[in-house]
Amino acid sequence: MIALILQQTFIITTFVMGMMMVIEYINVQTRGIWSKRLEKSPFTQILIGSLMGIIPGCLGSYTMVSLYVHRVVMFPALVATLIASSGDEAFLMFSTIPATAIKLNIILFIIALIVGVLTHFFVKNKYIGLKSEVTLPLHHQNESCNRYHPALMIENLRQISFTRALLLAGVVGILISLLTGIIDGSHHLNTLMGSSESMLHDMEQGHDQAHDHGGEADWIRISMIFLLGAILFIVLTAKEHFLQDHLWQHIIKKHFVKIFLWTFTVILGIHFVNQYINLQDWISSNLYLVLLIALLIGIIPESGPHYVFVLLFAQGVLPLGILLASSIVQDGHGSLPLLAETGKGFIAAKTINIAVGAIAGLLGIWLGF
Repeated sequence: MIALILQQTFIITTFVMGMMMVIEYINVQTRGIWSKRLEKSPFTQILIGSLMGIIPGCLGSYTMVSLYVHRVVMFPALVATLIASSGDEAFLMFSTIPATAIKLNIILFIIALIVGVLTHFFVKNKYIGLKSEVTLPLHHQNESCNRYHPALMIENLRQISFTRALLLAGVVGILISLLTGIIDGSHHLNTLMGSSESMLHDMEQGHDQAHDHGGEADWIRISMIFLLGAILFIVLTAKEHFLQDHLWQHIIKKHFVKIFLWTFTVILGIHFVNQYINLQDWISSNLYLVLLIALLIGIIPESGPHYVFVLLFAQGVLPLGILLASSIVQDGHGSLPLLAETGKGFIAAKTINIAVGAIAGLLGIWLGF
């Protein structure tokens, strides 16, 4: 089990670090033009955040959290993303209740837009929990990190540095592991991002409906291959200044250990909690209690426990209002990097999510949907 948790932690950290690298590359390559335009348009940020949030899985959330940490987008856009995001729960919804999943994602998108705009007008601090010096470094005066060209690949390989060789070995090694099945050698990616497979299996044994998560694992694998391919291109073509100052110093040395340790600690803690608490037993016929449980479980930065609400809805046991509340509050692993970077920002975003989820859930109970 520790090996599986380490693998999950490594893949999540790779996702986050990879998105940070790609964002930094694009920002420097374009001299920050796109990020500056995004910074000046908070409503565009909220729109993009809402769209990124409804992307199944956590990649959209990872991207927006990375942009927030670098102060490219503001807190309202982050809130919109986390409200719209359902994490890996979205994969299960689209495989078991596709019509409801489409309807639910449209509702989440609209709610995310509205709450994002309200947050923009009523929350004065637009970078909660971030230090003022946390930015995407552009080094405008240093032309050596700009204007990359693929033709530099041969020169870079001829005069390869230790940093470039180390990054190349790491990226190629992970790609080979994915393509040959060393990673996901025995359906490990089906439990990626904290999917509580044992809980899901137990629930399925008691019902006729079975659920196949192969598509989820395939999506994660394909996403990682594309992301690693982009990083490989960057490492091969970027100049030494970018590799040393941007990727190694600013991204890897500053963020890798912190994100890895936080992710590992949270997943390990949740694993031990699940050994003693069966979340399925918490469900009762009292809708207000179920709503409260859904809101509390939504604080957990993983997707596994939330599967129970999708399955109960699919079996006609749970009303849509509570499934909506669960989807609003929970973010899968999308909020883990935020927790690692700023606990204050995590708490602030979760507080708003819980308030919005509670309102949606109560309206669902009162209106009977």
